[in-house]
Amino acid sequence: MSAVTSSTNFGHGYPTPGPQTPNAQKVLDHVFFLSESAWKQVREEEQFDFIIIGTGFCSLAFAERILESQPKARILMVERGPFFLPEHFQNLPIPYQKTLGGFSETFPWTLSARTASQPPGNIGWQHGMVPFFGGRSIMWSAWCPRPTKEEMAYWPEQTIAAAEARFESAEKLLNVIPADKIDTQLDPQVRAHVTEQRPVYGTLQLELQNMLEHNIGKIDSATRWLSAPLAAAADRAGGVDFAKFSTPAAIMELAGKQADRAAAGTGSPLRIITECIVERIHQQDGAATALQTSRGVINIGNAKLILAMGTLPPATLLMNSFPQIKRAGDRFTAHFITSVVARVPRKDYPFADKLAELELAAIYLAGKNKQSGMQYHVQLSVLSDREPAKNAQKAARYMPDVVATASMAQLESSKDHLVFVCAVLGEIDFRNPDNHFHLNDQADPTTNVNLQVLASKTDQQTWDTMDEGTFQMMERVFAPEGKVEYWHGDPNLGHWTGERPSIPERRVAGLVHEGSTLWIGDKDEGVVGLDYRPHGVENVYVTGGALWPASGSWNPTMTMVALAQDLADQQLDSVNTPTPPTSDLTEV
Repeated sequence: MSAVTSSTNFGHGYPTPGPQTPNAQKVLDHVFFLSESAWKQVREEEQFDFIIIGTGFCSLAFAERILESQPKARILMVERGPFFLPEHFQNLPIPYQKTLGGFSETFPWTLSARTASQPPGNIGWQHGMVPFFGGRSIMWSAWCPRPTKEEMAYWPEQTIAAAEARFESAEKLLNVIPADKIDTQLDPQVRAHVTEQRPVYGTLQLELQNMLEHNIGKIDSATRWLSAPLAAAADRAGGVDFAKFSTPAAIMELAGKQADRAAAGTGSPLRIITECIVERIHQQDGAATALQTSRGVINIGNAKLILAMGTLPPATLLMNSFPQIKRAGDRFTAHFITSVVARVPRKDYPFADKLAELELAAIYLAGKNKQSGMQYHVQLSVLSDREPAKNAQKAARYMPDVVATASMAQLESSKDHLVFVCAVLGEIDFRNPDNHFHLNDQADPTTNVNLQVLASKTDQQTWDTMDEGTFQMMERVFAPEGKVEYWHGDPNLGHWTGERPSIPERRVAGLVHEGSTLWIGDKDEGVVGLDYRPHGVENVYVTGGALWPASGSWNPTMTMVALAQDLADQQLDSVNTPTPPTSDLTEV
């Protein structure tokens, strides 16, 4: 019996009914990815200019940039996981929110006992990987601030300049828009109609920004603020209002475009293989020659190998494959988190009567410890919701950060209040020698690493500074009458009081935005050179947060994309353009 629903000898129910158990992965393999037979043919017969490991932000940014200028470039994307979600989970019905965490996150390392045994109110663990097509892009918070040059302290000047030169193109790729610019492209009458249908970032957004602008000096550690830049622009997402960005649809669109170009003889097909775990890179004299994978060996040939697989997995892969690389994993940074939910009576605001039934606001506030210079920022999401149960679906769809949002219990008890959700991120000092990511003696080369991360005295000072800055923001800036209440306890079972939540209540054990395992530096200052190539390695290049010399506090995704585009720009001249193979591979 044929393995496809229609072929030359089998189809449309003749001479037998044919297969009756299709699944999503097989459908997508047939249309966008490589089936088993097509993969065999590609692996045995085709050569590539670039082999990209991963299908997240950096993979898309690199491939899109290359193919925009060189459509005949031959690219293979290798993804460890299967297809899971077609787009960002916030764009899907509410039940999909339950897919966050749990089995959708893996931890390909052994956490040190010293880290895991820390008491409440301390760092306890590092958030894991999302092992599916699209990676973390299907579940991220989508905040995309541009770091200032001062906020990129300890970075090479050349790398800062490369990022700054591509921030605009990175924002365009990710559909970034400031929260106070959402819907401003609409005619005023259309905007008024839209306001009746769904929440907008309107009066609440602008009034709170005005309050912060005139009172930021009351926050001792604050350095700047901006309307939250969110990867959700409607005018760049096919007209779909507030669509959080993720890579699956964008990569499949790119694959479709390349298939059309290949058929017309003007481009090469973009090959994508899923459920293919890269276990090791084979090398000879510092040059990568082949990939050992769960689906057979891939001959690298003359291709450049692009590691776009997150932050920690590329360090694991390189440490196992190129033992000559020095200092890999000796440095580790990330962001620790404080979570505060507060409320202020709506009647205390002079603009209260101008607010619609449901309005949202999103503001980014940056600050630093004045002694150490270590940075933090507040991702502030604000809700004015008079009917939380009625508006639950809409609020979930349009919230600036559904990862850090108010619970139904918090909203139902605050119908006459503004609810402020403060996700506060601070940088871990990269100079802490207690933090590292090193190989152990376990057998699996994809997980044989130990991760240790502990808060230093400097980190504790930064954490204290950002917590106090958050409380000052609420009490000095956003409470006109001085009436602020904070939520204590479980999001669904807690209660409001006028007391600040304690350290164990407000400090989150899990870290995010890991970085620095393969930090970039001029000459021998880093593990990776300014050309994104690890020292002592010929044809392998690194993207993503592993490159971060220091993490700052800013959300890293947009800068990752900008630097992946810079890497692509550096590689454009190396593209060979032979006659492209046909994209019509035989399916069996």
